[in-house]
Amino acid sequence: MQEGILRYKGHVWIGSDTEIQQHLIQTLHASTAGGHSVFHPTYNRIKRLFAWHGMKEQVKNFVRNCMVCQQAKTERILPARLLQPLPIPKKPWAVVSLDFIEGLPRSGGFDTILVIVDKFSKYAHFIPLAHPFTALQVAKLFMKEIFRLHGLPLALISDRDKVFTSKV
Repeated sequence: MQEGILRYKGHVWIGSDTEIQQHLIQTLHASTAGGHSVFHPTYNRIKRLFAWHGMKEQVKNFVRNCMVCQQAKTERILPARLLQPLPIPKKPWAVVSLDFIEGLPRSGGFDTILVIVDKFSKYAHFIPLAHPFTALQVAKLFMKEIFRLHGLPLALISDRDKVFTSKV
């Protein structure tokens, strides 16, 4: 206790009053001085003056969910360059692409189509699937419908769908 103010390591102790905590975060994040800055500057500004349990996580969540920041901040990534074409395969069924057509009306118990296209001949197979399906089910269908007819391709092209990036 210093001059009637409860302090912790020189910082004003706020305690567990979430209303005051939210008000402080809002004020120091959205004020003219704060300028809706990202997490680290906001957190450093608050921790210089105040202290309470769970402050870092609370500030992180507040900044992450700030509507003004979500609408105004731009992504900090390099601009996309021109697309580079894939090399033309030397023979049929050496390179195939896989994709799903989803959200179709249910027909015969199926609501999804697995599309497999040979990149050399543009010949395609359309295999019906029903949600939910797993990577193992897709792999078994691939073996049954594509491998038995055309062998194992040298490369598979996909859009990194969550089914393709799973354990199989």
